[in-house]
Amino acid sequence: MNETLVTVVGNVATTPVYRELPSGPVARFRLAVTARYYDGAKSTWTDGHTNFFTVWAWRALGTNVQGSVSVGEPVIVQGRLKVRDEERGGQHWTSADIEAVAIGHDLSRGTAAFRRVGRGNPALTDPTQGREQAQEKGQRQGQAQGEDVSALWEKKPEPVG
Repeated sequence: MNETLVTVVGNVATTPVYRELPSGPVARFRLAVTARYYDGAKSTWTDGHTNFFTVWAWRALGTNVQGSVSVGEPVIVQGRLKVRDEERGGQHWTSADIEAVAIGHDLSRGTAAFRRVGRGNPALTDPTQGREQAQEKGQRQGQAQGEDVSALWEKKPEPVG
């Protein structure tokens, strides 16, 4: 079967909704994609038409989206385009969905810090648990070297300047 693969760059328009389904975890959010063009007569950049896509992220990608993506953030989405036509309440609706294969932050518009997660890692959805695991690891490493590192986790950074 031929599929239409697309790569779109835009901003997250809605808070990702995460669900655990019998078929596996899924996250969905709306993506706003606005074309921009240079208007030579006005010597300015102008916003064109905005397209909205519903992005579906399944399994591990959905779990990672839930812990990584927020409204307003610039992202790049690659996946399969699905255009649906349906009748609801006597009205005709057309929607464009993207079944995502990959989602990432647009680094041309900001920075990001990548955290690798293992399967079933609770640190993905609970940042305090991830910090506790890192503290335990640091304490084990410090104990192996004969150091007391527990105070380092509570120490606040000193102001610069």
